[in-house]
Amino acid sequence: MSTHYDIEPVKPTGRWRVLAPFRYREFRLLIAAMSISLFAEGMWTVVMALQVIALADDPAALSLVAACLAVGMLAFILVGGIVADRVSQRGIIIAVEVTNLAATGAVAVLGMLGELQLWHMATAAAVLGIGAAFFFPAYSAYLPRILPAEQLLAANGVEGAIRPTLQQAIGPAVAGVLIGITFPALGSVMVAVLFAVALTLLVSMRPGEGSHIVMTVEREKPHAFTDLRDGLRFVLHTRWLRWTLLFACTWVFLAMGPIEVLLPFIAHDRFAHGEQVYGLMLASFGLGSALGALAVSSRRLPRRYLTVMMTMWGAGSLPLALVGATSSLPVMVIALFVVGLTDGAGMVIWGTLLQRRVPPEMLGRVSSLDFFVSLAFMPVSMAVAGPLSKVVPVELIFAVTGIAPVLLAAVALVAARMPRDEIAHPLR
Repeated sequence: MSTHYDIEPVKPTGRWRVLAPFRYREFRLLIAAMSISLFAEGMWTVVMALQVIALADDPAALSLVAACLAVGMLAFILVGGIVADRVSQRGIIIAVEVTNLAATGAVAVLGMLGELQLWHMATAAAVLGIGAAFFFPAYSAYLPRILPAEQLLAANGVEGAIRPTLQQAIGPAVAGVLIGITFPALGSVMVAVLFAVALTLLVSMRPGEGSHIVMTVEREKPHAFTDLRDGLRFVLHTRWLRWTLLFACTWVFLAMGPIEVLLPFIAHDRFAHGEQVYGLMLASFGLGSALGALAVSSRRLPRRYLTVMMTMWGAGSLPLALVGATSSLPVMVIALFVVGLTDGAGMVIWGTLLQRRVPPEMLGRVSSLDFFVSLAFMPVSMAVAGPLSKVVPVELIFAVTGIAPVLLAAVALVAARMPRDEIAHPLR
């Protein structure tokens, strides 16, 4: 069933605009459950690595398990988008949490019993990856059904702030400390408990209740492949959407490999205590992303929303050229903070545009296509970055990574006629 809700608007003002979505019970439950899940996923990253090392002290084994998670996500992300547009998004979110609980709970039980094997970890990773492929499109399509349109920016800002904070910083840190003083299996138990708490909150959601929510007519469901074709056609025929995705694909290809693969070597080669420096670099990027998300969501959606978004992503990449050139740690940390700040702010605007300008009946498919192209180009970028650095100086790679997005953003703005489009479709 595909439903759409008309919600009585709330007009928040001032700097507390970002808190307005918390007036709605369903959002409070959803964001609380997501926060706990993100914390659990952050812990799982460390639990998975240390548990695999305890089972088979071999980098190839960890690569295999990590690849299972990535392949599971990539293989099912388009399917997840189709399903999100055909059945209850709330039901999908709950089903994913049940699956996450089952996978991590099985690892926890087997670990405590001493029966855990490497293939168990690989299977659990694949299940979690598949679950993520169904969760993200369903969440993106569900949010506009429980909140008024003018509060989607704030809601996306909240999610954009808590994701790097909990998933990339606090979750891994807590898992490292917990496992450091105990053993990996206890970390698995903690992850499973967190997923159980999140599931309880999700089950407590009662969509459809309340005077501010009204359901409309359900749509007729064509064949699944027809759904996918229609979603792809909408993306290709919608100029601002097509060019933004083209820019995003190119940015992921240019930037993710250098950031994920080459940055650790820069930290190791240019600074003493490279491991700690690398952690500081990632923390500065994550902190910038969280603050950028909060900053943009604390205000109204910019009138020139497409221009602002593309400018942030384009000009915001320039500091990456400094990352490749400098041997000053403060300069590098500030540069990564700025990149994270503009990336986080742009992502909040982007998520809000999808939810406000894509028809509700195909939002799941469009969100999954967006996620798919990012996933598809990320491993390619990582595979290319290492070998390329052996024949091209790292300084030049980061210079291209920083400068090229500026030119690409300008091309996208002109080719898609974004300034004209945003004037014709005001969202304030």
